Amino acid sequence: MNANFGIILLAAIAGFGFGSVWYMALSKPWLAALGEAGARQTKSVNFSVAMGITFAAQLIMAWVLAGLFAHLLKGGVPATIGNGMLSAAFLWFGFVAPSMAANHTFQGARPMLTVIDAGHWLGVLLIQGAIIGGWGVR
Repeated sequence: MNANFGIILLAAIAGFGFGSVWYMALSKPWLAALGEAGARQTKSVNFSVAMGITFAAQLIMAWVLAGLFAHLLKGGVPATIGNGMLSAAFLWFGFVAPSMAANHTFQGARPMLTVIDAGHWLGVLLIQGAIIGGWGVR
Protein backbone atom coordinates (compact mmCIF):
# COMPACT_ATOMS: atom_id res chain seq x y z
CA MET A 1 0.00 0.00 0.00
CA ASN A 2 1.34 3.41 -0.93
CA ALA A 3 -0.18 5.21 2.03
CA ASN A 4 0.92 8.46 3.56
CA PHE A 5 1.10 7.62 7.27
CA GLY A 6 1.05 11.32 8.17
CA ILE A 7 -2.32 11.58 6.44
CA ILE A 8 -3.54 8.46 8.26
CA LEU A 9 -2.55 10.11 11.54
CA LEU A 10 -4.28 13.34 10.45
CA ALA A 11 -7.43 11.36 9.58
CA ALA A 12 -7.38 9.73 13.02
CA ILE A 13 -6.91 13.08 14.76
CA ALA A 14 -9.68 14.68 12.69
CA GLY A 15 -12.06 11.80 13.50
CA PHE A 16 -11.20 12.05 17.18
CA GLY A 17 -11.81 15.82 17.11
CA PHE A 18 -15.14 15.29 15.41
CA GLY A 19 -16.13 12.86 18.17
CA SER A 20 -15.29 15.45 20.81
CA VAL A 21 -17.54 18.03 19.16
CA TRP A 22 -20.29 15.46 18.43
CA TYR A 23 -20.56 14.22 22.01
CA MET A 24 -20.23 17.69 23.54
CA ALA A 25 -23.11 18.87 21.36
CA LEU A 26 -25.18 15.75 22.10
CA SER A 27 -24.14 15.11 25.70
CA LYS A 28 -27.60 15.62 27.20
CA PRO A 29 -29.48 13.46 24.65
CA TRP A 30 -26.70 10.86 24.87
CA LEU A 31 -26.94 10.68 28.67
CA ALA A 32 -30.73 10.48 28.43
CA ALA A 33 -30.42 7.65 25.90
CA LEU A 34 -28.02 5.82 28.22
CA GLY A 35 -30.60 5.90 30.96
CA GLU A 36 -29.95 6.25 34.66
CA ALA A 37 -28.06 2.96 35.05
CA GLY A 38 -25.88 3.61 32.01
CA ALA A 39 -25.10 7.14 33.12
CA ARG A 40 -24.06 5.82 36.54
CA GLN A 41 -21.85 3.20 34.89
CA THR A 42 -20.00 5.80 32.79
CA LYS A 43 -18.89 7.54 35.99
CA SER A 44 -16.73 4.52 36.84
CA VAL A 45 -14.91 4.56 33.48
CA ASN A 46 -11.24 5.55 33.48
CA PHE A 47 -11.46 8.54 31.12
CA SER A 48 -7.78 8.48 30.11
CA VAL A 49 -7.87 4.79 29.21
CA ALA A 50 -11.15 5.20 27.32
CA MET A 51 -9.75 8.13 25.31
CA GLY A 52 -6.57 6.21 24.56
CA ILE A 53 -8.51 3.21 23.30
CA THR A 54 -10.79 5.47 21.28
CA PHE A 55 -7.83 7.17 19.61
CA ALA A 56 -6.22 3.79 18.88
CA ALA A 57 -9.52 2.68 17.32
CA GLN A 58 -9.55 5.83 15.17
CA LEU A 59 -5.99 5.15 14.04
CA ILE A 60 -6.80 1.55 13.12
CA MET A 61 -9.92 2.62 11.24
CA ALA A 62 -7.98 5.22 9.24
CA TRP A 63 -5.23 2.71 8.43
CA VAL A 64 -7.70 0.03 7.30
CA LEU A 65 -9.67 2.58 5.28
CA ALA A 66 -6.45 3.64 3.56
CA GLY A 67 -5.63 0.00 2.82
CA LEU A 68 -9.05 -0.65 1.35
CA PHE A 69 -8.87 2.49 -0.73
CA ALA A 70 -5.42 1.50 -2.02
CA HIS A 71 -6.96 -1.73 -3.32
CA LEU A 72 -9.76 0.20 -4.98
CA LEU A 73 -7.18 2.40 -6.70
CA LYS A 74 -5.57 -0.70 -8.19
CA GLY A 75 -8.97 -1.52 -9.65
CA GLY A 76 -9.16 1.85 -11.37
CA VAL A 77 -11.18 3.86 -8.85
CA PRO A 78 -9.70 7.38 -8.84
CA ALA A 79 -8.45 8.91 -5.59
CA THR A 80 -10.91 11.68 -4.78
CA ILE A 81 -12.50 13.09 -1.68
CA GLY A 82 -15.90 11.85 -2.89
CA ASN A 83 -14.69 8.31 -3.56
CA GLY A 84 -13.03 8.21 -0.15
CA MET A 85 -16.25 9.30 1.50
CA LEU A 86 -18.30 6.81 -0.54
CA SER A 87 -15.98 3.97 0.49
CA ALA A 88 -16.26 5.06 4.11
CA ALA A 89 -20.05 5.25 3.90
CA PHE A 90 -20.21 1.70 2.50
CA LEU A 91 -18.03 0.43 5.36
CA TRP A 92 -20.25 2.18 7.89
CA PHE A 93 -23.46 0.89 6.30
CA GLY A 94 -22.16 -2.65 5.87
CA PHE A 95 -20.24 -3.20 9.09
CA VAL A 96 -20.41 -0.46 11.72
CA ALA A 97 -24.12 0.35 11.83
CA PRO A 98 -25.41 -3.25 11.70
CA SER A 99 -23.00 -4.54 14.36
CA MET A 100 -23.71 -1.56 16.59
CA ALA A 101 -27.47 -2.01 16.17
CA ALA A 102 -27.21 -5.70 17.04
CA ASN A 103 -25.03 -5.06 20.09
CA HIS A 104 -27.19 -2.23 21.37
CA THR A 105 -30.32 -4.33 20.89
CA PHE A 106 -28.93 -7.20 22.97
CA GLN A 107 -27.71 -4.74 25.59
CA GLY A 108 -31.22 -3.31 25.88
CA ALA A 109 -30.06 0.15 24.82
CA ARG A 110 -32.58 2.74 23.78
CA PRO A 111 -32.82 3.28 20.02
CA MET A 112 -31.69 6.90 20.39
CA LEU A 113 -28.36 5.70 21.78
CA THR A 114 -27.80 3.70 18.61
CA VAL A 115 -28.72 6.71 16.48
CA ILE A 116 -26.31 9.00 18.34
CA ASP A 117 -23.43 6.53 18.47
CA ALA A 118 -23.88 5.32 14.88
CA GLY A 119 -24.08 8.94 13.70
CA HIS A 120 -20.76 9.59 15.42
CA TRP A 121 -19.05 6.71 13.61
CA LEU A 122 -20.59 7.74 10.29
CA GLY A 123 -19.16 11.23 10.76
CA VAL A 124 -15.75 9.82 11.72
CA LEU A 125 -15.60 7.56 8.68
CA LEU A 126 -16.78 10.27 6.28
CA ILE A 127 -14.12 12.66 7.57
CA GLN A 128 -11.43 10.00 7.40
CA GLY A 129 -12.59 8.95 3.93
CA ALA A 130 -12.43 12.53 2.68
CA ILE A 131 -8.92 13.03 4.03
CA ILE A 132 -7.58 9.69 2.84
CA GLY A 133 -9.35 9.81 -0.51
CA GLY A 134 -8.16 13.33 -1.17
CA TRP A 135 -4.60 13.21 0.08
CA GLY A 136 -3.55 9.92 1.65
CA VAL A 137 -3.28 7.17 -0.93
CA ARG A 138 -1.73 7.28 -4.39
